[in-house]
Amino acid sequence: MSGMGDGYVGTAQDAVRIRRLQKQREAERRKIQELKTKSASGKDQSGLLQFGSSTSEILDTAFKKETVGLVTREQYVEKRVNIRNKIEEEEKEKLQKLKQEEEELQLQKRKKRKVKGNSRLSFADDLENGSEEEDAENKSPEQKSFSLGKFGKDPTVETSFLPDSEREAEERAEREILRKQWIVEQELIKNEPLEVTYSYWDGAGHRRVIKARKGDTIGEFLRAVQQQLAPEFREIRTTTVENLLYVKEDLIVPHQHSFYELIVNKARGKSGPLFHFDVHEDVRTIADATIEKDESHAGKVVERHWYERNKHIFPASRWEIYDPTKKWERYTIHGD
Repeated sequence: MSGMGDGYVGTAQDAVRIRRLQKQREAERRKIQELKTKSASGKDQSGLLQFGSSTSEILDTAFKKETVGLVTREQYVEKRVNIRNKIEEEEKEKLQKLKQEEEELQLQKRKKRKVKGNSRLSFADDLENGSEEEDAENKSPEQKSFSLGKFGKDPTVETSFLPDSEREAEERAEREILRKQWIVEQELIKNEPLEVTYSYWDGAGHRRVIKARKGDTIGEFLRAVQQQLAPEFREIRTTTVENLLYVKEDLIVPHQHSFYELIVNKARGKSGPLFHFDVHEDVRTIADATIEKDESHAGKVVERHWYERNKHIFPASRWEIYDPTKKWERYTIHGD
């Protein structure tokens, strides 16, 4: 172990690190000494700029030196302009030099951070760099021609499971973009027009058709229905939206649910699908008892008081509250 004290105890890696740190300290010491020398020599220069002086003070001092004795007015103006231009040029050069030094310092810092970041994945970087320096100093030309292989990373090893802040940030950004795109697409679907066929039921059917949006809730739909039926039915004029019920395929759909929710979830009722709002019959050429008829019936709009008085009589006796968690496929199986 050349260059190390007798009392030192450590591994070869420690010795390499210590030797490299000593060289770095020596280089920094030389750099500081050079800066001191430049600073001392700069004080003796006859430049116009001096540390700690304002531009006006520098201009006055330089101008006094240049205008000793009698001068004409033209000479006076010319010398003052020349001195000001010279001072501005020296200030620009100084600022440009400071900016260049700052950029070089930032570049060195980035290189150091990059080296530190790479060393997290391999333990052999320090040993590798130190071994090269030591071999260059101690090996003879014959020995330099033959050297052992270097330690390094195995490019065939799978590392995708390791934490990677940059990859995780890219994945989060991509998920956010997809989430916003999905929201925009769903809003477009909710704004699509929907034609709903319904029947106001007071013991007899009064079929009507009304325009709505797929994103409308059942409560908003019933409000539009009330406005459409009010001129014809006195009991509808005097009631409120909360006292109206929407019954689709023998299920009472609560006001907070929307057509969009029923369509997206492919909800089904006792006697047919809840996501079709027109009226059509199931037409088939071959009878199949295992597949229920795919019929869509007009939803019923019922006044709540009428339902309370007649819920023990058919068809109200079949009606139940819609429960999204309850499946009705065994009643309404839809064939492909």
